Amino acid sequence: MKNKSLITVICFALVLCVFSVMCFIKPEGEFSESERRPLEKMPELSLESVLDGKFMAGFEKYATDQVPFREYLKSIKANFVLKVLNKKDNNGIFIHDGYVSKLDGEINEEMADNAAEKFLYIYESYLKGKDMNIYLSLIPDKNLYLESMGYPALDFDELSRIMQEKCPYMTYIDIAKLLELDSYYKTDSHWRMEKIVPVAKLLLEKMGANSNAEYETLTLDVPFYGVYAMQSSLRVEPDEIKYLTNSSLENCTVTYFDAGEGKKGDMYNMDKAYGKDPYEMFLSGSTPLCVIENPEGDKEKELFLFRDSFGSSIAPLLCEGYGKITLIDTRYIQSSHLGSFVEFNEGSDVLFLYSTMLLNNSMALR
Repeated sequence: MKNKSLITVICFALVLCVFSVMCFIKPEGEFSESERRPLEKMPELSLESVLDGKFMAGFEKYATDQVPFREYLKSIKANFVLKVLNKKDNNGIFIHDGYVSKLDGEINEEMADNAAEKFLYIYESYLKGKDMNIYLSLIPDKNLYLESMGYPALDFDELSRIMQEKCPYMTYIDIAKLLELDSYYKTDSHWRMEKIVPVAKLLLEKMGANSNAEYETLTLDVPFYGVYAMQSSLRVEPDEIKYLTNSSLENCTVTYFDAGEGKKGDMYNMDKAYGKDPYEMFLSGSTPLCVIENPEGDKEKELFLFRDSFGSSIAPLLCEGYGKITLIDTRYIQSSHLGSFVEFNEGSDVLFLYSTMLLNNSMALR
């Protein structure tokens, strides 16, 4: 009995020793593909950082991020939780019929208030008193269409009611009825471009713009593992990304603004299509300001689109109705600075198009 206990202690000590040595000799990881975030770096060691506790707090995060075989260990844990313990989710990530998603069942009214305050600031600073048509539309999380399968979902009707009540100066456009579960990627939070043509047409019709375009569907020749697939640490079937085009879109001019400097780019960024997150191919992902000019669109109509990442894949489908569309993402530009870069012209349309995920966690809005 003593020999067995001794062997167990020795084996555990050896494993601990090997892991400790590996922690010190292995190169630091730079980026987590599964979480799509930079990994923690070794905190600065100083007497001050030790005394105030910052070093140990930082070292704990560093050690967790830099542990050897981190992704492999996460995969073992996820499989054990879901397949052995038969739990419905692992760290909030669940899989149903091939769809990977994240639990988010409670409305955070403080976050809705924060979003409404940010919208009101934009309205009063740039739009109020001008002859402009201002609209609001909310994009449901795909959990709304998984709710009937027993998974909790954000109360979309209640959140839309709250936002309409807090933004009475906007005309609400309900798009939820045009979406279904297969409108979303199985492995990601975003909607599929090829499935939201009816949504774009409804938005255009409600805003009094042309909505008769037809498109050719192209398929990206790389598998797409969305953010939920990566976070799940499980093997799942990848999605494929399809994107739409026509002669009008091919003739559009796209200008991206970063730090106030305009740079011409493509509607579909093929460098990013083959990068870490292929969804960023749509209008180069999340950028502070982007202007699309359509020589075949209605030159008398202009749209200002306040958006999150969902807006990247629907904006091209709105081009047919406008000569010019300006996309604004206030997660990356201060609302108070907009007047220095954007001229909000009389007679324009303004659409606030946001996912409920962002509105329910709106601290990113600036």
